[in-house]
Amino acid sequence: MDLQTLTYLIVGGSFALYIAIAIWARAGSTKEFYVAGGGVHPIMNGAATAADWMSAASFISLAGIVSFAGYDGSVYLMGWTGGYVLLALCMAPYLRKFGKFTVPDFLGERYYSQAARTVAVVCAIFICFTYIAGQMRGVGVVFSRFLEVEIDTGVYIGMAVVFFYAVLGGMKGITYTQVAQYCVMIFAYMVPAIYISIMMTGHVFPQVGLGAELVDAAGNSTGVYLLDKLDGLSAELGFNQYTEGTKSTIDVIAITAALMVGTAGLPHVIVRFFTVPKVKDARSSAGWALLMIAIMYTTIPALAAFSRVNMIETINGPDQAGVVHSEAPAWIKNWEKTGLISWDDKNADGKMFYANGERNEMKIDNDIIVLATPEIASLPAWVIALVAAGGMAAALSTSAGLLLVISTSVSHDLLKKNLAPNMSDKQELTYARIASAVGIVVAGYFGVNPPGFVAAVVALAFGLAASSLFPAIIMGIFSKTMNKEGAIAGMVTGLTFTSGYIAYFKFMNPTLNNAEHWFLGISPEGIGIIGMVVNFTVALVVMKMTAKVPTEIGEMIESIRFPKGAGEAQDH
Repeated sequence: MDLQTLTYLIVGGSFALYIAIAIWARAGSTKEFYVAGGGVHPIMNGAATAADWMSAASFISLAGIVSFAGYDGSVYLMGWTGGYVLLALCMAPYLRKFGKFTVPDFLGERYYSQAARTVAVVCAIFICFTYIAGQMRGVGVVFSRFLEVEIDTGVYIGMAVVFFYAVLGGMKGITYTQVAQYCVMIFAYMVPAIYISIMMTGHVFPQVGLGAELVDAAGNSTGVYLLDKLDGLSAELGFNQYTEGTKSTIDVIAITAALMVGTAGLPHVIVRFFTVPKVKDARSSAGWALLMIAIMYTTIPALAAFSRVNMIETINGPDQAGVVHSEAPAWIKNWEKTGLISWDDKNADGKMFYANGERNEMKIDNDIIVLATPEIASLPAWVIALVAAGGMAAALSTSAGLLLVISTSVSHDLLKKNLAPNMSDKQELTYARIASAVGIVVAGYFGVNPPGFVAAVVALAFGLAASSLFPAIIMGIFSKTMNKEGAIAGMVTGLTFTSGYIAYFKFMNPTLNNAEHWFLGISPEGIGIIGMVVNFTVALVVMKMTAKVPTEIGEMIESIRFPKGAGEAQDH
């Protein structure tokens, strides 16, 4: 069976599965729409959380970044993983014990203020739309290659699929769909990684293969370690050594820290812990999710290295002199049709050549590496189709989670809690679905017109979360003295500072976007950590100058942190 037919069957089959689950698990009440009824098993919630968290940026783009940036790309691995641990240990159980539907709901009650709730809604929507732009772009990239349509058309198809199961099923439908998507995603990621690891190093586990010697076609050791070969190839082609970085130490620390605290402040991940029956189940599901995430995240460095070697050798040839373009491997021809790979024959010798600087004749989009890896390594067609289905699952699962946050923020926090408190349960559900529909249209626009490649856009969303919601949530749990004035001032200034810094360097003056002009040498991807410091500082100063927290709020915070009653979530 040819690749195209297999792709239609496997991707189409996965879509049919998601839609069938959405119909089976469609929401009938606001509680089912917002938190899946609060009865999800911890293992199921762990799988759903892993799928929600491992977005298109993780599945499609992260290995590409590590493959092209080498050591510098490791900041994304460290930041995102560390952030998940921070979220699981410091925030999830307490938020679950509080017993509310959304992050703005928590902040509104904790800071006894509709203004705090509204500011949190704005922050959540701002973060979600920045994040979802990367996901929809990822959907377009996958469709453009494997369904052979324009990227824009791919985005429109993805919008239609997400619209169906997010709007119909709410959190209940999304939860069980994400469990299926995790299974598709992890199987699709591990199969080609194991295949290539065996082919290149003789080891079944890619994590072991990363540090092993390469083998020849007969399976005999060549005596050359994979990473040594990559370092040598990089130096020969004018790149920095693969295992050495170019970012300054302060920028590496800032980006890693911003990604960590940003992860812990992501509203679509936090809300997943509201869906389990008990507080201890929130801890348990966080552990299961971490285990499931680790399977992919420990594989990413290996897959990135395998892909880098294979990509260079198939473009430059075994003698590193270039390959005649008319005899280029099929994967290059296939991706050229999407516009994500292009060749400029600068020396008119008819050969492709990949290098750094003036010698380079190839333009290769980072986002294609994982999707193209099975083709580059000449794996069977069913593996290529499987990876396409996995990429779609990654992008769609996170998009659905983000859409839910947008819809609940509008219908529950903005309308029900602010503008129209007397609306019925049915009306609230209707508005939630309308907000989902509007959200997917806006997300589709950003997917068609993204301000950067997938992981970079997502990294900016993490910076915004780090500078706005994270400090307010942490102070809301661990400080009995932080008042509403301080929290609101902190969120507003943190978000304003960070978004202004990003907008200045990314959109207003991109020519100045370099270390010479950055504040303290920190790039826009890492500025969220400074925004977080600004948030904390402003919040503390304003708190000192304004009224104390009411006594009943201090008692409520005490009850959230006190172990008594931790078996069941409390509705404060």
